[in-house]
Amino acid sequence: MKKIKILVALVIVGLCCSFINLAPKPTVYLIGDSTMRHGVHGNGDEDARWGWGSFIYNLFDTTKVSIQNHALGGTSSRSYVDIGLWDLVVKNLKPGDFVIMQFGHNDNGRVSLKGNGEDTIHVINPRTKEVQVIHSFGWNMRKYIEETKAKGATPIVCSLVPRNRWTNGKINRDDHAHGEWAKMAAEQEHVDFVDLNTIISDHYDKMGQDYVLAHYFTSKDPVHTIDGGAKMSASLVVEGLKSLKDAPLTKYLLKKPDNQDNWKFQPSPDYRDMVPKK
Repeated sequence: MKKIKILVALVIVGLCCSFINLAPKPTVYLIGDSTMRHGVHGNGDEDARWGWGSFIYNLFDTTKVSIQNHALGGTSSRSYVDIGLWDLVVKNLKPGDFVIMQFGHNDNGRVSLKGNGEDTIHVINPRTKEVQVIHSFGWNMRKYIEETKAKGATPIVCSLVPRNRWTNGKINRDDHAHGEWAKMAAEQEHVDFVDLNTIISDHYDKMGQDYVLAHYFTSKDPVHTIDGGAKMSASLVVEGLKSLKDAPLTKYLLKKPDNQDNWKFQPSPDYRDMVPKK
């Protein structure tokens, strides 16, 4: 009888372990613009410009978590939805997943209203000839947050990375515009916020203008980093994630990641090809 009980217990433990192993690992979805994913497949371009999302997987234990970079160059917090890219993410979101979002560089003009309010304007889409409702940048960010939470996933908001523009030896920061509005949206929704603009700006100021230009950018483009800058940004994103109060992603990070010189980029498909045709 005792042997039978032991055998039954072992079977139960084995079944439990099997279910645990069959459970899908969580996915970290990255959504944003070209500073997060540059090039059609996140593989840079002819000028060797990269987004930080193409390298951040080197810091994660991908046996425990999947990293999917769904960012697309040229998108704003509004157009990312209009193109249909956000629907692709939402459709696949499951409890336990994460969405790291970073917009702002393309949210100027009438693409989205300034601020974090509820104001709207109506415009005619020149392509579809349909009337569109334009919301504020902060409203758009809250939409991402709310729809992520509705699927049981965890949203993490980042402020936009700084441009390589300086004044009196200090990098120009975006802490009174899109960076501030992103923070306000995160606070309103009670979700984690990584002040990436400040974190990277502090690093740039420490390294100095000449060093930053020589190692992180080209002289032709103050917005998009070369691989050295993208890898640096990825490492600082992770530092920001680790500094969060509960730091939910820390358990998926590598304790001893490889040297940055050995990092590979993570190819990703052109997700626009997966958007259903209207």
